[in-house]
Parts: sequence; structure tokens; C-alpha cells
Amino acid sequence: MAMTLRLSEEDDRRLTERAAKEHRSKHDLVVEAVHKFLTERERQFNQALEQGMERHRELLDRLAK
Repeated sequence: MAMTLRLSEEDDRRLTERAAKEHRSKHDLVVEAVHKFLTERERQFNQALEQGMERHRELLDRLAK
């Protein structure tokens, strides 16, 4: 899917430099960063959900009856 990404001049400069250092396109770096961000957020959410369920296990069990 195509989209437009607007970066500050500073972030664009840093992204350009990083891409050059890694011999990769800016596109590839952004796609990788978004994937890592979403994966980590999903992991954090699932961990928080699991902790909440464990913390309130007795209540959840009583409500399920």
C-alpha cells in the first residue's frame, strides 16, 4: 500500500544518512521501523493483558460462572 510520510527536515536528514551508511533505501528502513514498532506494541499489549488477567483471575472465574 502506498502512503505519504512527512518528516521533519532533521529526521529526513538522519534517515538519509542512515540509509547511506547501511546501503539501503529510506523506504526499506521505514518499513522495517514500522514493523518493529507494531510488533513491539503488540507484544506489550499482550503482556499487559496477560498480567491483568492473571491479577484478576479469581474475579474473572467468578464472573464466568
